[in-house]
Amino acid sequence: MKPFIEILGWYGAIAILAAYALVSFGELSPQSLWYHILNGTGALAIATHAFVKKDYQPALLNVIWMLIALFALAAIAF
Repeated sequence: MKPFIEILGWYGAIAILAAYALVSFGELSPQSLWYHILNGTGALAIATHAFVKKDYQPALLNVIWMLIALFALAAIAF
């Protein structure tokens, strides 16, 4: 289980950084589906990693980050 959690944490960091870089360089729009998917899944991955490690501050931050992404995705869908 430990290697999976570590990979999950790395995915989360890479996904959020990729989303930020892609928007910063104009490859994605801040309102795009992929931007919010990268942010939401990345935040979920980091939150999971943080909860397993009992590191609650980044866990809470990333749960909120994920909720923002979910609300943005819902706004795009509806």
